[in-house]
Amino acid sequence: PGLGICEWLLTILSFLFVIMTFPISVWFCMKVVREYERAIVFRLGRLLPGRARGPGLFFFLPCLDTYHKIDLRLKTLEIPFHQVVTKDMVTLEIDAVCYYRLENASLLLTTLTSISSAIQLLVQTTTKRLLAHRAFSELLLERKNISQEIKVALDAVTGCWGIKVERTEINNVQLPAEVRQSLAVEAEAQRQAKVRVIAAEGEKAASESLRMAAEILSSAPAAAQLRYLHALHSLTAEKPAAFILPLPLDAM
Repeated sequence: PGLGICEWLLTILSFLFVIMTFPISVWFCMKVVREYERAIVFRLGRLLPGRARGPGLFFFLPCLDTYHKIDLRLKTLEIPFHQVVTKDMVTLEIDAVCYYRLENASLLLTTLTSISSAIQLLVQTTTKRLLAHRAFSELLLERKNISQEIKVALDAVTGCWGIKVERTEINNVQLPAEVRQSLAVEAEAQRQAKVRVIAAEGEKAASESLRMAAEILSSAPAAAQLRYLHALHSLTAEKPAAFILPLPLDAM
């Protein structure tokens, strides 16, 4: 709706007062907005049409107008720890970091009262909804992709508020004590299984070498005799000395 009769009358009187006291009033009617700021002007409680003022100088009526400055620089919001439940029914606590900037100052100022609390609650509810369709292992291995999904989901909502979400990151994941214990037991079992596999592979390699050595010795009887004498020499070199009465190799 347009201005009423009283509002028009007050506006005209304000302009006349500014003109009559021009040399002095000009210092009260001009404000400066920095490059990274925008000013939203309200006249008699109504938002003035057009884009936000700035950067640079802008004019306003000191008697009727009020203005609010909005910082457009990138902001960081730390999301505290909150509980989520994954697809495989694992309960854990995560915290996140959200980077956003104010894109539409007029829409933002007339839509939200508390920007940080609105974004914080939105991040928490969105994270719970998305992680409910993800397994715990996917959260650990695909954290970057999950953060990107959260960012896209947030941006679809905050765009109606005049906010642009630049990036979201899952910072820390805290597991309950029973989950940590089960993961430690599982990791220990995997390490023991690897040790058994390596030992079995070593036994296999040793048996293959022994089989090849037996085939070589069986093809040359003199080599078997020499090997037998070498084993006897090794035994007699130990301390205390051992007395060995060898049997004939053919009888053995």
